[in-house]
Amino acid sequence: MMQNKKIVSLVPLRGGSKSIPYKNIKLLAGKPLCYWVLKAATDSKYIDEVWVSTEDSKIKKTVEALDLGVKIIDRPQEFAQDTSSTESVMLHFMEHADFDILNLIQATSPFTTSADLDSAIELFFEKKNDSLLTGVLHKKFFWTTDGKPLNYNYLARPRRQEFEGVVNENGAFYLTTREILARNKNRLGGNIGIYLFPENRGIDIDEPKDWEEAERLIKGLHNNPQ
Repeated sequence: MMQNKKIVSLVPLRGGSKSIPYKNIKLLAGKPLCYWVLKAATDSKYIDEVWVSTEDSKIKKTVEALDLGVKIIDRPQEFAQDTSSTESVMLHFMEHADFDILNLIQATSPFTTSADLDSAIELFFEKKNDSLLTGVLHKKFFWTTDGKPLNYNYLARPRRQEFEGVVNENGAFYLTTREILARNKNRLGGNIGIYLFPENRGIDIDEPKDWEEAERLIKGLHNNPQ
């Protein structure tokens, strides 16, 4: 809790994953993938409750076996399809849970630490944000595939040192007030804040090729968080 606001984390863990079967509980550095973010959330000094939303009995048993004090909400099958949006899961959770601020965390970003969560929450309150996303700052010039510049004027090419760059939303986690979620039916709205991840920890595990790199990185990163 911070400033008398109840902060609750929600980690969506669907059983169906086409790219990597049972990705959310596949072992990463000897632990189920979801362990890393659940541990980060339960270690936070500001987060009051940590919940998992799932429709899958195997995932439920895995989460319970971690013994982290995480609560589980049963997700209706209609919100557990390939076409189901994360917002539908958040809105279902909102109907059954008490919170002022919802912290959505994606299990596919296992490099998130409790320090990240706490720093982002502090920033959220300091900036009087209504919602917040995480991202990685890239000081690179981007183009569309049909030859159009996206983030700079090539006729007045800026020096790298003076270029502000652009932020890539990496989806590690979000903060949203209950009011914004109810009004917008979306995780973002109002005064939006950004919490920046260093590039080496901004990875999102989505495809099998991501797994080997994650295995290599996570052992050092969680022992020496940046």
